[in-house]
Amino acid sequence: MISPVLPKNEAERLAVVSKYKLLDYLPEEDFDNITSLIAAICEVPIALITVLDKDKNHFKSNFGIDFKDSPREFSFCGHAILQDEPIFIVEDVQKDARFKDNPVVKENNIAFYAGVPLIVSGGYALGTLCIYDHKPRELTQIQKESLVRLAKEVINLFELRLKNEQFRNAQAELRERNEHLKKFAGVVSHDLKSPLANITSLSRLIREENRDSLTEESHTYFDLIEESSETLKEYINGILNFYKADELLEARRDDISYHDFFENIKEIYMLKDSQLMYPKQGTFRSIKIAPLTQIMLNLIDNAFKYNRSHQPVVKIQVEEEALQYCFTVTDNAIGIDKEKQPEVFDLFKTTGVKDRQGKEGTGIGLATVKSLVTKLGGDIGLSSEIGKGSSFRFTIKK
Repeated sequence: MISPVLPKNEAERLAVVSKYKLLDYLPEEDFDNITSLIAAICEVPIALITVLDKDKNHFKSNFGIDFKDSPREFSFCGHAILQDEPIFIVEDVQKDARFKDNPVVKENNIAFYAGVPLIVSGGYALGTLCIYDHKPRELTQIQKESLVRLAKEVINLFELRLKNEQFRNAQAELRERNEHLKKFAGVVSHDLKSPLANITSLSRLIREENRDSLTEESHTYFDLIEESSETLKEYINGILNFYKADELLEARRDDISYHDFFENIKEIYMLKDSQLMYPKQGTFRSIKIAPLTQIMLNLIDNAFKYNRSHQPVVKIQVEEEALQYCFTVTDNAIGIDKEKQPEVFDLFKTTGVKDRQGKEGTGIGLATVKSLVTKLGGDIGLSSEIGKGSSFRFTIKK
């Protein structure tokens, strides 16, 4: 018997074996299907998918035997991964000095071996798809081709498994980062609210106590201080709402009539000389009321704030389809420039236009709407024309 030598790139190869995380013994149907299939095609009693570690030849799938690994020094696969040929065949083990006195041969009555190296990205052979027989034999051309092709499928499964693992890790890391970001936003926002309130209160107190002695210019400065504080407060509240939006998605599903749902929203606004039109017939079935309410509040709030009409009007339409609800929120506000429309749902992107109170938006409200709609399984779009108003159409899965 001659033990296989180590590949020249063995250290790097072992690192790749570790990266692919294949050294577990849990059965996997996809791999077992391949070994049972190749055993049937080649008419052999044993078929394996092997992974060569430092000291052992691990069996990722084992058809025809009940043990899960063997010493690497006795492995046929250790020789197979050293070959440049696509398939390594030993037609009669007793005629090959490398395997003649191999303990594995004697213990398992092995007389024939054929294996295809499993070469992944980077050119590293992690193991083999191999077959054994108890008698010397030859493979047909179709059997050889089948062994090579199924080995490629094993490699594809290796690569897919690695990508899935990387994707899961990336998701976990992203979730962790988002949690840290939420905590950071909450802490920072909370710590800023109190100083901002103090700034506003002190500004008003100083102005009131010195009203008669302050110059016109000084009053202007105090106005700017209070305006800046109020703007920053809106940013803070907007950021908190954006990062708390996910909590709304955890709300239970419920039934509510169109009339009751929109009446609850109407009560929040109670704006003079404004009109909110909505459907009164129909019922939302098993819908998440909290996030839908937040979406509507943001859209309606924008429609009224950026409206210079004598009578601001917001019209809401609801269409119920088999798998989703479709909503349209239309207003007679100032409209949004076409060049700005592709960015209106991006966080912190604003149109640069001031509202009825002379304030510029924060670019958080519509980003929150987009996030909620997407997480509810829907889409949102916008059509708008300057001077004529805007129409937001979005869907929510049932």
